[in-house]
Amino acid sequence: MASHFLFAVFQLFLITLTVLVDSQNQTGFISIDCGLIDEESYTDETTSISYTSDSTFTSTGISHTISSKHKTQTLQRQFWNLRSFPEGSRNCYTLDAPSDISNSKYLVRARFMYGNYDGKEYVPQFDLFLGAKRWDSVEFEDEESVVTKEIIYSASSGYVHVCLLNTNNGTPFISVLELRVVDSDGFLVSSLELLDRFDLGLQEGGLVRYPDDAYDRIWTPYNSTNWKQINTSLPIGQSSSSSSLYITLPPSIVMSTAETPENTSNNIEFHFQQNSENASTYYAYMYFAEVQELQENQTREFNIFVNGELLTSASPFYLQSTYYLAVVMDSSMDILINETDKSTLPPLINAIEIYMTKDLSQSQTDQTDADAIMNIKSTYGIKRNWQGDPCNPQDYLWDGLNCSYNGSGSQRIISLNLSSSGLIGNIAPDISNLKFLEYLDLSNNSLVGNVPMFLSQLHSLRVLNLEGNQLSGTIPTELTERSQNGSLKFSKFLPVLVNASFGGNPNLCSSDSCKSSKTNVVIPVVASLAGAFILLAAIIAFCIFKRRRQKRRKQDHSYSIIDKELKSKKQQLTYAEVSSITNNFEKLVGKGAFGTVYHGFLGNTQVAVKMLSSSTQGYLQFQAKLLARVHHKCLTALIGFCDDGTNIALIYEYMANGDLAKHLSGLEYLHKGCKPPIIHRDVKSNNILLNETCRGKIADFGLSKMFSEEGDTHVFTVIAGTPGYLDPEYNKSNKLNEKSDVYSFGVVLLEIITGRPAIAKDTEEKAHIVEWVHFMLSEREIEEIVDSRLLGNFGTDCARKALDTAMACVSPTSLNRPTMSEVVMDLRQCLAMETTPSVPYSQIDFSFGGISEVSSLAR
Repeated sequence: MASHFLFAVFQLFLITLTVLVDSQNQTGFISIDCGLIDEESYTDETTSISYTSDSTFTSTGISHTISSKHKTQTLQRQFWNLRSFPEGSRNCYTLDAPSDISNSKYLVRARFMYGNYDGKEYVPQFDLFLGAKRWDSVEFEDEESVVTKEIIYSASSGYVHVCLLNTNNGTPFISVLELRVVDSDGFLVSSLELLDRFDLGLQEGGLVRYPDDAYDRIWTPYNSTNWKQINTSLPIGQSSSSSSLYITLPPSIVMSTAETPENTSNNIEFHFQQNSENASTYYAYMYFAEVQELQENQTREFNIFVNGELLTSASPFYLQSTYYLAVVMDSSMDILINETDKSTLPPLINAIEIYMTKDLSQSQTDQTDADAIMNIKSTYGIKRNWQGDPCNPQDYLWDGLNCSYNGSGSQRIISLNLSSSGLIGNIAPDISNLKFLEYLDLSNNSLVGNVPMFLSQLHSLRVLNLEGNQLSGTIPTELTERSQNGSLKFSKFLPVLVNASFGGNPNLCSSDSCKSSKTNVVIPVVASLAGAFILLAAIIAFCIFKRRRQKRRKQDHSYSIIDKELKSKKQQLTYAEVSSITNNFEKLVGKGAFGTVYHGFLGNTQVAVKMLSSSTQGYLQFQAKLLARVHHKCLTALIGFCDDGTNIALIYEYMANGDLAKHLSGLEYLHKGCKPPIIHRDVKSNNILLNETCRGKIADFGLSKMFSEEGDTHVFTVIAGTPGYLDPEYNKSNKLNEKSDVYSFGVVLLEIITGRPAIAKDTEEKAHIVEWVHFMLSEREIEEIVDSRLLGNFGTDCARKALDTAMACVSPTSLNRPTMSEVVMDLRQCLAMETTPSVPYSQIDFSFGGISEVSSLAR
C-alpha cells in the first residue's frame, strides 16, 4: 500500500534552566488505586503521587487482592489490589475533570494486572470504553503481565467516563486509573492513543515518570544490540520562545540520554504495525538533542525517512531540544535515520512517541443536565447502576431516564422516573436545571417539605406525579393553573376532577383550601387517550408505599382463622349484622371459587360482603394475613370481617363499576412494595374491579403466593391460574416469579387494546389473543388491531407503544419480559405522547366476552 504522509518541522526551543517540579503539586491529577482496601489513600514512595481509593468513583464491583505469589517487592503498590465487575455487562468510573474543559486535553491511563486474584489461573479479555465509544480491547499474555492503555483525550464535557464491558471472555477488572491535564496545544487532534513511548539510552529496568515528568508520562527504555548509549550529566534546555504549535517536550532526564549506531555505517530504524483492521493515522514525535560537545572538525547531520520518503534533514544543537513530527496515513510506519554525506558522526535519537488516531468523537449529555442528574444521584444516594454518561450510548441509558436524540447536539434529559426509589428529604433543587423535562415521577417515596415553585417553571413538563409522599404546605398556584389549563396532566391521568391529595400527602392543600388540613384539592385532569386507552390510565395510576419488612411469625394453629393483627385493626361484625347490612343477602354481585359476594351498606358506606364456607379456611387465612400487611389504594381494602365459628365473611369496599371484564392497577406494589414480595397468580380482567370513578383495583388474592425469603427469585408451586392468562413458562416448569403476573397483565392489556377476550370462543384458528395479535402484526396495520369501536380516534404512535409494551409482557420467556415498574413507566409515557382529540368517553361501549358497560365519565 502506498504511503501518504504530512510533516511539520518545528522551531528549536531553548531555555537556560530545567523546569523543577514540586512533587507535592499534583494539580490536574486524578490517581486511583482500584480496589484499595483498608485505607482511603496513600503516597507512593517512588513517585510521591497520592493515590486514592476508587470508592467515590464507581458504585459497583468487588475489591480483591492479587495472589501473594505475584505481590513482589519490585511490583508497584498500585497493582496489589484490583476491582472486578462480575455483575452487569457495563460498569463505569466517572472522573470529574479537574480543569476548564474549553482549553484542556487529558491524558487518561488505565492499567491492569491479573495476578491470579481469583485463583482461577485464567486471564480474561474484555473491552475498554471511553464515554460511549470503544477505546480498545484488554488482552493479557499471562497472569503476571501488566497491560497499560493510555490516550490523549479531548473531552466535550466536564466528566470523563471510563467503562469496562464484559465480552463473555472472563470477568472484567482494573488495577489503576489515572487522569492528567495536559497542555491543549500539545497535540493536534482530539484523541490519540499511545502505542509506544521510549526513552532511548535509558538503562534496562529503568523508568521515568512523575516528578521528573510534570505530566506523569511514563518513559520506558528501548535499546538495540546494534546501538550504543551516549549521555550527558548537564541539563537539556527547552526554548522559552513562543510557538502556536508548542508541545511539551520530554523532561531533561529523558533528553540527556541517546542512542547512536555502534557502527558509523549503520542506521537507526523503527517499524510500527497497526494491529487494528481499520485504517488509521500514525503520529510519530521524534525528539533530538546533542549530548556530546563536538569538536570543530566534527559534524552530526542526518536524514529522516518515513515510509521511504524524506521527511527532513537535521543537525541538533548541543544541549537544546528539538522534535520532528511525522504524520502517516497507512497501515504501518517505517522510520529510517541515517547520516548525510557531510556528517562525520552517526545519527542519534533521544526519545520517540508513537500515537494512533482514535475516533472518539461523540455527543454527550448536555453538561447542565449531566451536572443536575449527578447531583440528584448524590443528594438522594441513589443505588441504581447509574454509571457513565446518562444518555449514551443509548443501549445503556440510565434506568428511569429518557433522553432526546434529535440532531447531532448534546442529549437532553426529558424523562425522570424515581418512583419507589426510597428518596428521603426535600424535592431536590437540581431538578430545576433539567429544563427540557417532560415527565417527572417522584411518587411513593418519603419526600417532605413544600412543593417547590420551580416545578411550575419547567415549561416542557407534561406529566407530574408526586403521589405517596409526605409533602406539606400549599401547591403553587402556577401549577394548579397550568393543570386547569390542560397544559399539565397532573398526578393521576384520569379524565375527571381528581382528589389531589396525591395519594399519601394529607398535609398538602391548595391556596384556597388550607383552612382545613383535610380539604381536598380538586384539579381537573384531561386524559389524552380515548376509550380503551383511558382504561390504560387506570392501570398505571397507582402509588406504592414501601413498608419495612416485618419479622415473620410462626402461625399458631390455636389462633382463630382471622389473624389477631387483623382483629385489632378491622371492624368485627356478628352474622346478624352481616345479614342486616346486606338486607338478608338480597343483591348478589359476584360469585367465585371461594365464595359468594353480596352488596350491602355499612352505615352510609357501600360494601361488598364475601361469604365463605369453612372449607375455604386456607383461603381465609391467607387473605387475613395478606390484607393485614398490604395497604394500597389500588388494592381492594378490607373494612371488616365476621367469624363466629360457623359463618365466615370478609367485608370489602364496594367497587361500583364491577370488574374489568365489564370494562386496571396495583401489581407493582405487590412485587416491589411488599416485603417479602407477593405474586397474585390470577391476574385477569375479572379480578380487576372498578369504582365509581373507574379507578381499577386488584382483587381476589386466593391464589396469591409470598416469597419465603426476601432474596428469592422464584418459588416452585402447583400450577394455578386461569386459562388464557396463565404464564406458559410457569405452566411448563412450575417455577413461579413476578414475571408470571406480568404475562397475565400483558394479556389484560391486549384485551383492552383489541377489544377481544383472552380466548375467543367463536373461532378455532388463532383463538388465543396473543396468537391473534402476533398474526395481525405480521399481516395488518395497527388500525386493524386496535378495538374497532374506537372508530380510529386514537394516536397511532401511542397505540403502537402500548401494543409493544403489551407484547413485551407476553414474551414466552420471563427473562425477556419487563418488570411491572418498567411497564408502569412505559404506559405513563404512552399516555403523555397522546395529544389527538377523541370522542367522549361516555359514548364508548367496553365489552369483553359479551359483558358490556357504558361509562358516564366524559372527557
